[in-house]
Amino acid sequence: MQKKDWMEKIVKPWVNKSPERKKEFRVSSGIVLDPLYTPEDLKIDYEGKIGYPGIYPFTRGIYPTMYRGRLWTMRQYAGYGTAEETNKRYKYLISQGQTGLSVAFDLPTQIGYDSDHPMAVGEVGKVGVAISTIEDMQNLFDGIPLAKVSTSMTINSTCAQILAMYTVVAEAQGANRTELRGTVQNDMLKEYIARGTYIYPPEPSLRLATDIIVFCSKEMPNWNSISVSGYHMEEAGATPVQEVAFTLADGITYVEKVLERGINVDDFAPQISFFFSAGSNLFEEVAKFRAARRLWARIMKERFNAKKPQSMMLRFHVQTAGCTLTAQQPENNIIRVTLQALAAVLGGCQSLHTNSFDEALCLPTEKAVRIALRTQQIIAEESGVADVVDPLGGSYYVEWLTERIEEEAMKYIEKIDEMGGMIKAIESGYVQREIQRSAYAKQKAIESGELTVVGVNKYQIEEEINIELLRVPKEIVEKQIMRVKRFKENRDKHSVEKALEKLEKACEGDENLMPYIFECVRARATLGEIANAMRRVFGEYRAPEVF
Repeated sequence: MQKKDWMEKIVKPWVNKSPERKKEFRVSSGIVLDPLYTPEDLKIDYEGKIGYPGIYPFTRGIYPTMYRGRLWTMRQYAGYGTAEETNKRYKYLISQGQTGLSVAFDLPTQIGYDSDHPMAVGEVGKVGVAISTIEDMQNLFDGIPLAKVSTSMTINSTCAQILAMYTVVAEAQGANRTELRGTVQNDMLKEYIARGTYIYPPEPSLRLATDIIVFCSKEMPNWNSISVSGYHMEEAGATPVQEVAFTLADGITYVEKVLERGINVDDFAPQISFFFSAGSNLFEEVAKFRAARRLWARIMKERFNAKKPQSMMLRFHVQTAGCTLTAQQPENNIIRVTLQALAAVLGGCQSLHTNSFDEALCLPTEKAVRIALRTQQIIAEESGVADVVDPLGGSYYVEWLTERIEEEAMKYIEKIDEMGGMIKAIESGYVQREIQRSAYAKQKAIESGELTVVGVNKYQIEEEINIELLRVPKEIVEKQIMRVKRFKENRDKHSVEKALEKLEKACEGDENLMPYIFECVRARATLGEIANAMRRVFGEYRAPEVF
């Protein structure tokens, strides 16, 4: 019997007697689902489209044995208040079995203001750690040997300053920069699309991002020089298809920018990494990761003529979807995060952050962070899902959905190419509008009840939220501000001014700015002072209306 015959002779009569729960079933990306998938739905060449783990096209994973050899890096995103407070949290997480560090910075740090700047008032240490000086960076990693730990830093506009400070601190510990392992986000394009922590206009921002990629390719071979991020697009409302398409389109732009510098693709592409969200539709998320991996391999091989297998590997970090966390019945978030983390692991991630259940209400408490980390450890040690490579591979449904997501994402990439590339698409507002339309459609579906959010629009209860809330004390903020002021007073101001002048002059030309930024850091210029030197040349960006 063929599928169409089964649908006609078996399914139709059954549905007439026992109607389905919905008229139509769809995944988050809008793809309509059949009730069942069979070999008839798969017209795929196994060797060419699926293949084996560790070889092109990497659909089933970038390493031959995946987690049988080494588990993913458990990298909990953390940072709040001062460097000392965050340092305590890092040491606690390491003591509980975390295997990599991930730094969250406060908003002033992200947009180039020191903690003592008037623009920083009310935001110091609130959504991440405050880092204004090399002294802050030293305190952040006090007692943590940077030569032995992998560190991810979610920073974009001030990425160059943060990377320079981190490297100088590591070298002061006795480490060689060539052995340092970690990642800087350094993805400015997604800031214009979805997140908004930009400082400069797109072209100088891309110059800085490219400077960092080129610098790392020559000076820091074990460091991921960029983490092209779809996570924030998904948080803004992008569908899984849009997340894949717009993230890879950003990646294409960065590759093109570095190639314009005359760098061979295989000399920098192995240091490109990616960052995705994991939503709650488990099979769609698994298929999304597999589709992204295959599509990037094809882009690097066919579009950019990469030769090294490492240049074609899509290595990615995953964070569970913050936008799915609810303030109502917050303990439900533990289950949401577990499903999302499982999707990330089944999809073959290289590192993972699991959100804390209280994040819709406050900064994560120590208890909530421990539960989030234990979620990963239970999946790794007790579930058995890490014992076989790509255990969902070969599922008729998963393979069909992987193919569909790849096809739909490629349509977006081709449209962006027709528009003249991602920068043109962003400047026209096209990408932003697509994401906003998806966000609006999702919100309408929640409000109408078409899309269920347990505890929010269904299964509500009268409740009094009674959980511990973490707040940043006012005295900690005041201490940070006073320390920055003292730092500025107790240094050689002439050396600072000289280094900043050299940086400003270099901004007017086309040299790589990283050596000048390192010089400023060593002269004890602050993060904000370095940002201001570049502001004077590059100016500040104001986003256009997209509707």
